[in-house]
Amino acid sequence: AQQLGTPLSDQEYRQFFRSLRTAHRASTACLLRELYGCQNPLVRRLDEYENHGVIPEGPICSELPGTPFFPDFCTFSFYRCTRKRYFIKV
Repeated sequence: AQQLGTPLSDQEYRQFFRSLRTAHRASTACLLRELYGCQNPLVRRLDEYENHGVIPEGPICSELPGTPFFPDFCTFSFYRCTRKRYFIKV
């Protein structure tokens, strides 16, 4: 156990900043989605990348407790962005 108030080790710093960079990238993708909408070619490419090349159609089921269904992937993505729950999957 580390002593309270001591700095992180080099490995702990790498892990700490790795997670921050990932969340920063996700929030940037959300900003693009908000500014340009789901039909923007860059946003569509991001959605395709997230879904192995095909954006899911129709109702979307998610891992979100209490809100398991969305009418489409765009609605799901907007919800995930507004709640800052970037890494919830369908």
